Amino acid sequence: MQGLLFDNFVRYASISSRRYLGNKYRLLQFIDSVISPYRENIRSVADVFAGTGAVSSLFTDKQIITNDILYSNYLCHIAWFGGEAYSESKIIELIQQYNQTDVEESNYMSENFSNTYFTECVCKKIGYIREDIESLFNAKKINFRERAFLVASLLYAMDKIANTCGHYDAFRQGVKNLAQLELKIPEITWVNNPENQCFNEDANALVRKIQPDLVYIDPPYNSRQYCDSYHVLENVARWEKPEVFGVARKMNRDSLKSRYCTRSAPEAFQDLINNISARYILVSYNNMGEEGDGRSNAKISDTEILDILAARGKVEVFSSKYKAFSAGKSNRPQNEERLFFVVVR
Repeated sequence: MQGLLFDNFVRYASISSRRYLGNKYRLLQFIDSVISPYRENIRSVADVFAGTGAVSSLFTDKQIITNDILYSNYLCHIAWFGGEAYSESKIIELIQQYNQTDVEESNYMSENFSNTYFTECVCKKIGYIREDIESLFNAKKINFRERAFLVASLLYAMDKIANTCGHYDAFRQGVKNLAQLELKIPEITWVNNPENQCFNEDANALVRKIQPDLVYIDPPYNSRQYCDSYHVLENVARWEKPEVFGVARKMNRDSLKSRYCTRSAPEAFQDLINNISARYILVSYNNMGEEGDGRSNAKISDTEILDILAARGKVEVFSSKYKAFSAGKSNRPQNEERLFFVVVR
């Protein structure tokens, strides 16, 4: 996005600027090196556990299919990769207004989240902005993608200043003088393919309906449910104003739980792989194995991954060491990310 008119008043956010468990942005060069020999044969790519969308951004010269079970991620994908036309000047003007607005009235956010992940003042502003976005959309003053741009901008701004270590399982006690909320514009430096598609559903159901050339798979590795780690952002994205409970102020998340975080992960993975229609399959899975704490232990073993993939075609395994973003303390300075590449028979 090239916004010149208001550049003195607003700033831009890159797709990589969000804190997110398992974010693969630092591994894009590694992923690209594995795919490179086959790029000419790839016209469409499905990223079925897309998260922040960082890996999808590697394939903006292709048709992109993104998917994530979290609605908060889905709206960000619509902003980054959607094909619907939008008014840049309208988005910039609204973001400028939101950044300059002071809010005194209480609302859903301040009544439920004050002085937890955000101060009362910031909560009032978050609630006001999110309500205004929804009102503008319902009044047809902004379209679906413009709504997605604004919600994504709000989510990225919340993530930047949240009183956490990068997730919302808990907030830090006794922290004062937190930074103020500043919305930035999602910066798009590429031209989107008009045939891009974004989905918000179970990956195992989605693969039965699509036929891309390449399917990239980056499932949860362990028992840490993403809907637990990002429930506040999910709450704001959905804006259904549910009852929240407990110290962490979580809403009911039963419908968002992933089988890949349970003992049934190997069965879910086999079902996924068996129902993919693609020329190539690329699976990302790290090497935590049994080396982390109980919650961090990998739910699918290397043997299971290799056996399941080998049934579909020739498998090559690549590895790269990197320091991962973690939700807590870790004694391991590096993770080893593995890529399992399959040329489907």
